[in-house]
Amino acid sequence: MNKVSEDILKKIYTKRAPDSRKYDFGLLTVIGGSQYYSGPPTFSSLAAFASGVDMVRIIAPKRAADIIASFSPNLATYPLEGDWLNKKHLASLLGLTEGGRLGARNSAAVVIGGGTGRSEDTKKAITEYLSQISIPAVIDADAIYAVAENPEIIAGKNFVITPHSGEFFVLTGRDIKGLTLEEKITIVEEEAKRLQTTILLKGGIDIISNGKETAINDISVPLMTVGGTGDVLTGIVGTLLSRKIDGFTAACAGAYLNNMAGILAGNEKGESMTAMDVIDKISEVLPKFKY
Repeated sequence: MNKVSEDILKKIYTKRAPDSRKYDFGLLTVIGGSQYYSGPPTFSSLAAFASGVDMVRIIAPKRAADIIASFSPNLATYPLEGDWLNKKHLASLLGLTEGGRLGARNSAAVVIGGGTGRSEDTKKAITEYLSQISIPAVIDADAIYAVAENPEIIAGKNFVITPHSGEFFVLTGRDIKGLTLEEKITIVEEEAKRLQTTILLKGGIDIISNGKETAINDISVPLMTVGGTGDVLTGIVGTLLSRKIDGFTAACAGAYLNNMAGILAGNEKGESMTAMDVIDKISEVLPKFKY
């Protein structure tokens, strides 16, 4: 078992070639939001840009999409009819995803789940979508509840699931609260192997495993309990997946980058720290180059 360090960022973030083209460093499609929630897709998308993706597209129900678009001209939104993601949107989701993959020359990934809600129709739409896509994806928040009902759809795909302890229980049926770190590591390894996926278990110490390799990230700050920091993490991991980084490495690097930015933000803001403050500090953690 390894401990994640800043070396992982130095390996991933190297100086870009002068002849780099748009999408060489990724297109991330963020699917989320609903009538009541526009924050999660926004945080993920802004974090993706801060961590180096070339382009982000957000697909969300209309009210959420319109709110998200107002945050920044960098955010391109595709509004869906209605207030909640449902199965009638499936063709649009699949078409936009495949079109993005082709346009980005396979440098593409998906983030799904933040703020979608957990209605039966929404969960069915998510599971059907995930069962049909082949590009890398980060499964977070409400999408974890959907996958928990049909876990076989993720087996063997380049997916990363990012649960906290409660969502881990929903996904696996295993309660890890109160267990030692060693016990938690064993359980995460077992479940990652059983589900044939990469799990990034969020906590005071993050545990990352794909069932074959395991690492911990013990860089953290308690202020990361504030809402939205998990969405920042998904945006970072999604960015790395879109840059053709494998799921295990993307999860390890994402956990480290997110928490280091959180430490910098926490040292500056203290109890007033928000997810936006974490996003603003990502650039200070990344390796620097002169162009």
